[in-house]
Amino acid sequence: MPPPVNIVGEKVALGPMRMDLIPAYVRWYNNLQMLRSLGDIPRPLTPVQKEQWYENANTDSGSNITFTVFERNSERSIGLTGLYGVDYRNRTAEFAITIAEPDARGRGYGTEATRLMLDYAFTALGLHNVMLRVFSFNVAGFRTYTKAGFREFGRRRECYVMGGMTWDVIYMECLASEWQPSPVLAEVFKPDEPR
Repeated sequence: MPPPVNIVGEKVALGPMRMDLIPAYVRWYNNLQMLRSLGDIPRPLTPVQKEQWYENANTDSGSNITFTVFERNSERSIGLTGLYGVDYRNRTAEFAITIAEPDARGRGYGTEATRLMLDYAFTALGLHNVMLRVFSFNVAGFRTYTKAGFREFGRRRECYVMGGMTWDVIYMECLASEWQPSPVLAEVFKPDEPR
């Protein structure tokens, strides 16, 4: 049976987090190479800790919205993406994504999932400004975000240590007024035709 999904693109689909995927989430968040680009402290994560994270994410008031990223062809879960600190009054949020399965990287999945999330933010939620932070050593991430429509608007210089060196945090944003809408959710959220 295919996983439930909310947003379907050409290569990936976005669906809800699922309890049966907690073993995959635990495996991903115990991969130190993946954690280095997230800025998380490199430490072991237990299934109980991830279950608590899962429970907290699913009882959130709506300020954090997380999707599982699925590869369309195989229907396997390959990562997570979300909007965090959603401020409906000011129409802002912060974006994050990880393509956690190593063999799924470099295939355009991250770019498409990022575009689908911008579509969701601007079309479904009515947000206006979505920002993100990326470390300057994460060249693939920076390229993905740029291709998806984000622009750099500032840097915090030499504030993150990785590999014995200090790196910048790059701040990027995308505005609804500068974004080319995707046809995916425009079809879902268009008004009915008069009868």
